[in-house]
Amino acid sequence: MATERLEMNGDADGETEVPSPGVRYRQRPINMNHYANKKSAAESMLDVALLMANAAQLKAVLEQGPDFTFYIPLIVLLSISLSLQIIVGILLIFIVKWNLNDQSMHYKLNILENLTTALVFIIVVINVFITAFGVQGPVSRG
Repeated sequence: MATERLEMNGDADGETEVPSPGVRYRQRPINMNHYANKKSAAESMLDVALLMANAAQLKAVLEQGPDFTFYIPLIVLLSISLSLQIIVGILLIFIVKWNLNDQSMHYKLNILENLTTALVFIIVVINVFITAFGVQGPVSRG
């Protein structure tokens, strides 16, 4: 007998927790599509928050002008970070659209999930360097 196993967090075989005594609710298996969609939506919201923060940092660097010590490195890092975030957002849209219950899509979904995770890791590393170089507010000229 072959057993199926999904490479995801959650319960792949449909078992649910047994409620404590006195708690009444209908037991039903976890809907993996619903779970994955919620997870991807949360990731997308975090991606949007970081996208907005990077856009604000890019604006601050541009306002400081080329006289800023790390002007070029920050422009490059922020541009790479913003580009990768847009790519991750597009990948998350594809991940949400595909049906997890379709066995033929599991391989592609696994590759997309791994690629998305790797890109998010790269984005985090880039943002560590952005923070290290420091983006100050614009200098008032007067």
